[in-house]
Amino acid sequence: MYLKELKLTNFKNYATEQFSFSPKLNCIVGENGMGKTNLLDAIHYLCMCKSHFLVPDKSIAKYDASFFRIEGDFNNQEKEDNIVCKFQIRKPKVFERNKIPYQKFSEHIGQYPLVMVCPDDSILLNGGSEYRRQYIDVLLVQLDAQYLNHLISYNKILKQRNAFLKNVHHPSEIDVDLLQIYNQQLLVPAAYLHQQRTAYLKQLQPLFNDYYRAISGDREAVRFEYFSPLNNSTMQDLLVDSQERDIWLQRTTKGIHKDDMKLYIRDYPLKKNASQGQMKSYLLALKLAQYALLKKLSTILPILLLDDIFDKLDQIRVKNLLELLLHFEFGQIFITDTDENRLSSILNTETYNKFRIINGTSLRI
Repeated sequence: MYLKELKLTNFKNYATEQFSFSPKLNCIVGENGMGKTNLLDAIHYLCMCKSHFLVPDKSIAKYDASFFRIEGDFNNQEKEDNIVCKFQIRKPKVFERNKIPYQKFSEHIGQYPLVMVCPDDSILLNGGSEYRRQYIDVLLVQLDAQYLNHLISYNKILKQRNAFLKNVHHPSEIDVDLLQIYNQQLLVPAAYLHQQRTAYLKQLQPLFNDYYRAISGDREAVRFEYFSPLNNSTMQDLLVDSQERDIWLQRTTKGIHKDDMKLYIRDYPLKKNASQGQMKSYLLALKLAQYALLKKLSTILPILLLDDIFDKLDQIRVKNLLELLLHFEFGQIFITDTDENRLSSILNTETYNKFRIINGTSLRI
């Protein structure tokens, strides 16, 4: 599966632009702030129904426009698919596949799998647990439609339960029966999410270790651990145990929404014990492992979006990473860089399409 053509209208700093891509390797060069990352984000949006950077849709349209449109033609296992996203301010967003609108965006997610890596992803390593849960969820929603449905259901009920708790002015006023209804509704999705996270992260661990060794030159041992309150309890027991605390704090303090990945290097916490190069290698290994598991468990080679990946990597790690990208079985790859000569010298024996981006306009070179 690969993206053949892309048309952008009023998407971020692109007024109107059209691209024809190579099915294997596409290089996008240009100075910072020209729109290289925006191009990758448009591809992400077309596949995942949202920006990689979680910005609101109304902020994506070009500054002087009230709408944006993304259209892509995919070669999907010897058939052609036309995907169109249309957004207009104060109107519902529309996604169409071959001119037929989706009833639910969840029907689209996973049809065109992809993994995106960009500098802002460092928050996955340095930020709060919500970013590592997002990493897990982005992987699993592309593999398991039921996972996405349960995730949507859990988050919706959790929001309702929290809103109910916020409206309780004193514990004596609590409607225990209604609280129990919310509790019961959380049990099934929580159990499913925990089961799938446990199973898939177990498969992810050896892939992550292999990629880190390949990028780093086998310099140091790394690992992660999946932490969940459901590892040693049931959702029912957690809600019962935390009920009094939840009422007083007016929010749900325990549950699957508190899951995390504990990250280690040489058996020490990553955040406090890794150099910038090690952090970048760790992040790339996590993302490439995500890609490898998508590839292993689906019949489609995912798209790989790599934005400014050379920053903070020494020459050995850059060389090892490129060996991986060029000689292992990846699907369509998009890679950005500010240094046009660096990409040309690295890829001098490879066939690829190359675009220079200047202020939201592209030039095929």
